Amino acid sequence: MFCANRIASSMLQRSRVMVRRSWLSTDKTTAAKEAAAKTEGEAKKGGWWSSAEFWGGLGAIAGWGMSASAIYDSAVQGPEVISLTMTPVLIVYSSLFARWAYIVKPQNLLLCSCHVANILAQSNQLRRALQYKIENGQEEQVNAMAQQAAVGGAALAGSIVAGPTMRSYLSNANLGIVSTIAAADAGPFTVHFWAPMSKWMISGASFMELDRPTDKISLAQYSALTATGFFFSRYALLVTPINYTLCSVNIALFVSSAWHLGRKILADFVNTK
Repeated sequence: MFCANRIASSMLQRSRVMVRRSWLSTDKTTAAKEAAAKTEGEAKKGGWWSSAEFWGGLGAIAGWGMSASAIYDSAVQGPEVISLTMTPVLIVYSSLFARWAYIVKPQNLLLCSCHVANILAQSNQLRRALQYKIENGQEEQVNAMAQQAAVGGAALAGSIVAGPTMRSYLSNANLGIVSTIAAADAGPFTVHFWAPMSKWMISGASFMELDRPTDKISLAQYSALTATGFFFSRYALLVTPINYTLCSVNIALFVSSAWHLGRKILADFVNTK
């Protein structure tokens, strides 16, 4: 009898725990749905200005313009003009942004596809440039570059593998701001941080050449860069997680590209007399 009572009591306690967990799960699901509905309602209330899909779509279209120019260059330009410095940078840049566009909320598959296309286009450009050097007796230089790429790739792979463990350690180490930064949704252990950081390498090039001769400025390219900087400056503040690093780099890109675009327009269409 005593044993039966203990079993009945144990079963009753387990039943209460299961009911309590069910309530908590339901409460969390309801809260998540309410938060999503609130966010959606706020976006609709704000119209196009508060729509991540609207600004993300415009940014993706501008991005496709840049990808199309790379594809066009591979078809009409010779391999001797391909930069073996910038091309690998662009491959890394588009790889990071393809991943970012795939996991960001709301997901931006149009932007992801344009960066995948750019990866393929730039990889083909890299292949053409290396083949050209080999055919012109520069095989030793190509081998040296391959060794450097292998070292860099190994370091990158090691960082990716060790990243989650390091992030968990720092986040739980109670190191104040260091732990806060490590645990941040857009912190240095996430693609939300490294994607915009890779864009700083491209934006920096524009600031280094503010006096670039206007005959070497591409009207189409800098129109696309200016539009990209403008669209993404707003888009970065509407995604989840909010990405202030992405916003800042695109403001810089917009300013520098608009400067070059303005000089090009003045030289070609205003000061022609």
